[in-house]
Amino acid sequence: MLTFRWGALGALLLATAGLLATAPIAHTQPAPTGVSIIADLKLSREGVLEVVEQVTVPQDGTFRMSLPLRLKVSDDVERHFKVTDVDTKGAGTATVANDQFTIEAKPGESTFTYSVHNLVNDAPGSQVFNWLGVMGTDIASISATLISPSFEMGIVDCKLGQPGNTRPCADVMTEVDGVLHLEQTDLKKGEAIDLTLQLPPGSVPSNADVRDTSDSGPFAITTPVLIAFGVLLLALAGMAAFVLRARRENAAAGTGSETLDPLVRDGERVQFTSPDGVLPGEAGLLLDEHVDPVDIAATVVDLAVRRYIWITPLGETDWRLTRVNAPDDQLRAYEKAVYAALLPDGTDAVTITELRAPGRVQSGPVRAALVADAVTRGTFSNRRGLGPATWLGGALLVGGVAATIALALTSGHALVGVAIALAGVATLLLPKYLPVRTAHGLTLTRQIRALQRGLESTRREQVPPLDQETVFSRALPFMVIGGRADNWIRAFRDLNPSADSQPGLYWFGSFDRDRNLQRFAGHFPFFITALEGLFAKAGDPHR
Repeated sequence: MLTFRWGALGALLLATAGLLATAPIAHTQPAPTGVSIIADLKLSREGVLEVVEQVTVPQDGTFRMSLPLRLKVSDDVERHFKVTDVDTKGAGTATVANDQFTIEAKPGESTFTYSVHNLVNDAPGSQVFNWLGVMGTDIASISATLISPSFEMGIVDCKLGQPGNTRPCADVMTEVDGVLHLEQTDLKKGEAIDLTLQLPPGSVPSNADVRDTSDSGPFAITTPVLIAFGVLLLALAGMAAFVLRARRENAAAGTGSETLDPLVRDGERVQFTSPDGVLPGEAGLLLDEHVDPVDIAATVVDLAVRRYIWITPLGETDWRLTRVNAPDDQLRAYEKAVYAALLPDGTDAVTITELRAPGRVQSGPVRAALVADAVTRGTFSNRRGLGPATWLGGALLVGGVAATIALALTSGHALVGVAIALAGVATLLLPKYLPVRTAHGLTLTRQIRALQRGLESTRREQVPPLDQETVFSRALPFMVIGGRADNWIRAFRDLNPSADSQPGLYWFGSFDRDRNLQRFAGHFPFFITALEGLFAKAGDPHR
């Protein structure tokens, strides 16, 4: 068997099982017995090697030659060849399959004609092609001749023998007209003929098909791929910087020393006001981005202060909540949810003890409604909706997958599509790492913090006696969400709730005869704790 592979210098001259042969040089010795090969080869001006090979096999012999059409040059480089125009005459067959060109001959004479492509490789100042023939069986004689388009064809090297134990070819030469002759007898199985030839530059088209196997096909790392991933890295760095900046600004929203005066004066009268009309429950949500039980408790107090319910203590550990006014359009959706959780339709009064019954108070709908209200008012981003990041990320992801498939089936560079798809995934995940508060939410959060600082510095004496009870009551829920209700009550402990000609606080019973808030100050924290316990069973819906 003959096998041929590409050598280090360049192209494979592929021939037949024998080497290049021409009309045999005359010898007076008798012809050796065994398989003999006579080959006429011609390198066309198109760089195609045209081979006519005559193989004679004795009656008791066989012949087989296999020429690989894909040869490994180095760890990461392969050489590819193509055989066309195959024709056989006599007792032989020739097939091309599985990257192999195989010739088989039975006893008698067989003639094989074929053309070998992709042989010629450019080299500095010349063109070269190398041919290596390895004998798969004993060969009695080989006679070959090679004609090229240039009479200046020269032999660079020719060796015979086993790998690692070679000797120079004894009978190979080129004539003045550029024709190469090679004669060789008695080659043993496993021995090889390694012949490298040289042509002047530009003699034929350079058509060597040398492929870098480190290039993993359509998913190779190419220049467009590197550019795409470079852009991806820049985009990811930009996203990371954006996220870090947004998180720093979000964390700084609760800091600072700015103070907002909670009192609005109109002549001799004073009213409490909150920034942008924010309500206690919404304010508590904005301050820490969580729906806490205290936020709902503050909403209950605010509903009482705004005359929707009446609170009556029943001893030290229980309280009755009584319907005063039904929910109307002045209440937001989350306030209505709180009202319904306490006093559903058909219920005019209920005690805290009754509300503690398993399943009686469903805090999940209240929490969801509070977050939905913040989203509607533009202070929270909608994590569950299809925002701009979702649309953009989805478009990039789908486009990236489509581009990957299209590029893999056409021009390659399929990793460009992968980079686009990864950009889509990053865009889809971006909102998860951004603060839930919007820019408007951040502004309002700073104002709420400033309001709380203003309340901390407010004294009862700053408010006219007729307005003290109203200002105290309207501001109390805002101090509840900050855990500073005791300080606020202490600041107004000498408030006389009867100064407005009505005994007691107008929204909280049982202390009608008191002329100050001393007893109320000791009782109210237990009420807040009881309310928080009612709504401490559900998770935060915006996470």
